[in-house]
This record gives sequence, C-alpha cells and structure tokens, in this order.
Amino acid sequence: MRESGCKPIGCHMDVGSLSCGYYQIKIGYYEDCGQPTKKAGETTEAAWKRCADDLNCATTCVENYYNRYKSQCNGLGMGACQIMSRNHNGGPRGCHNANTLAYWNGVKSCCGCS
Repeated sequence: MRESGCKPIGCHMDVGSLSCGYYQIKIGYYEDCGQPTKKAGETTEAAWKRCADDLNCATTCVENYYNRYKSQCNGLGMGACQIMSRNHNGGPRGCHNANTLAYWNGVKSCCGCS
C-alpha cells in the first residue's frame, strides 16, 4: 500500500507494464498468487483489475504470493516483513536483488517493521 497511499488507484504504467490497485499488482503477480476471486468465464485481465482494487482480494493475493515464494529467501536472515516487501517489489527472488533495498527501506521507515 506504500504505492497507493491506501487507496484503490486503478492501473498505471510502471516499468513497461500496468500495475493496478492498492498494492500496484501486475498481471503476472496476480496469476502467481492464484487468481483469487476469479469468476467462471471471467478473463484473467478483468479479474486482476477487479481484485487489485478490492482491498480484501488484493491483500489475499499479496499474502498468497508471499507464502508461495518466501522459501526463496531461506537462510538469508531476513524477517517476514522484509521478505514480503522485497519479493513484492522484485519478484519471487526479490530478496536476493539489491535493487529492492530502497523499496524495503521505504516500507521499513513507513511501517516500522523488520
């Protein structure tokens, strides 16, 4: 929610592709989190945009993504908040990517987690 100011802000171009909603989720991220609340017959794109702007659905997606990829960070000595933040920002192995440190530092200063 660092990106949206805790608001459903719709979709915006970010690093060459759309990022949507409260957590600025990309479509691949939505697919990786298990496509929560996708309805029968609904396109992935429509479900992603709807989910991203629904706080409960988007939070479920972020939690699912974290649970799916947190093992990629085993043995690095990072807490759950850091792993979640860095993987959210940098993908499944974001905790290994130095480019995610600035994002993590922003989350840490904003939210006081470690």
